[in-house]
Amino acid sequence: MPGSSSQQSWLEALTIYLRAPVLAMLFLGFSAGLPFLLVFSTLTTWLRSSGVEVAAIGFFSWIGLLYSIKFFWAPVVDALPLPLLTRWLGQRRSWMLTGQAMIMAGLAGLSTLNPAGQLPLVAAFALLVAFGSATQDITLDAFRIESAEEKAQAAMASMYIIGYRGGLIMAGAGALYIAAEQSWHLAYLTMAALMAIGMITILLRPEPKRQTLASRLIKEPRVRAFLRASRHQPTWLRRLGAWLIGSVVCPFIDFFSRYGTKALVLLIFIAIYRISDLAMASMAYPLYVDLGFSLETIATVTKVFGVIMSLLGGLVGGVLVARYGVGPILIAGAAATVLTNLMFAFLAVSGAQIHLLILTIAGDNLSNGLASAVFIAFLSSLTSRAYTATQYALFSSLMTLPGKFLSGFGGLVVAAQGYSSFFILASALGIPALLMAVWIWRHHATISEPRPTA
Repeated sequence: MPGSSSQQSWLEALTIYLRAPVLAMLFLGFSAGLPFLLVFSTLTTWLRSSGVEVAAIGFFSWIGLLYSIKFFWAPVVDALPLPLLTRWLGQRRSWMLTGQAMIMAGLAGLSTLNPAGQLPLVAAFALLVAFGSATQDITLDAFRIESAEEKAQAAMASMYIIGYRGGLIMAGAGALYIAAEQSWHLAYLTMAALMAIGMITILLRPEPKRQTLASRLIKEPRVRAFLRASRHQPTWLRRLGAWLIGSVVCPFIDFFSRYGTKALVLLIFIAIYRISDLAMASMAYPLYVDLGFSLETIATVTKVFGVIMSLLGGLVGGVLVARYGVGPILIAGAAATVLTNLMFAFLAVSGAQIHLLILTIAGDNLSNGLASAVFIAFLSSLTSRAYTATQYALFSSLMTLPGKFLSGFGGLVVAAQGYSSFFILASALGIPALLMAVWIWRHHATISEPRPTA
């Protein structure tokens, strides 16, 4: 019967979420989301609560630069086997387990420290966590894509996002609640123990099947041309050259050949679109502490309510892009970022008023979610299908690099000028992005139709 056939197809579609590769993404997403806040906002809250000066706290945002430059060692993670581990677990699982072990060790190390008297050690262990987390992210993206066929990818991505948000809530609200009731040391030790969730998942799941590096590179015309021209060179040199051309050179050449003179403009826009949000991030949580909000209040409003508002902003952004296109919503996202940063400046001069904190967090996370959704759509439209993973990794790294670099100086500005002046300055940093978004909107038709590759 048609009805039963339709019902069966719906049941089959829903059961995809019960498949082992899809369920695994829930736990691996949690493992990916957990360390992120523990070296950012949760860590800066701990530092400020321990009496560390805001000028020093600002420089801790530079730890996040590791996430922005992870494309530098991504080809190594993709191709280099680890002694013993790779033979036992395979290429993907061995690197992911290694990243998770670094995260666990770094968090356990942080749990033993007193930030006020051991700040260099805090920085060292936080760097270890960030490096392990970025390495895990590189491998997890590849593991997800290779673990199931194309029709399951959307379900796997959905599970990953749910798990990731769960990790953010645990590392944010969960860690702050534990710190308020017990201690920061127990909070970070608990987070270290929770990394076992991802490690157990990796040990239980099989290594995905994948093409060898040589078989993937030989399909690239520029690599084949290099190999023909270098046939008389040493084997090791030919292999190194083929890897560099296929993994690094070709994605860049492809982008510039498709967009021509517009490529540089697009790269500048990518670099500055989120600069205002990222530049102010290092000082938001020290502000909450200095205003006198309790850790429980910060946890509830920023880590639970804030995550919900961010998800809502992402959903709204997706709907608006579908309805009006990328161009107008790029402008809306840039404008919303400028305005919501001014709300932080108003909060700084108004004192510890809970309704203003809620309003500020709501506005900031809604605009953040909206801007993220439209910018992901914009970046995706710029990538070539032949180099999607590499080009998108480069774009997303470039997107965060300038803002995180400037964020490191936030503590110096706050110490010299105060919180209000800092957030006004951060808001002003978003004006060039707003102006460029208007230009992008007016020229989006030609930008979205790049020149064909040769």
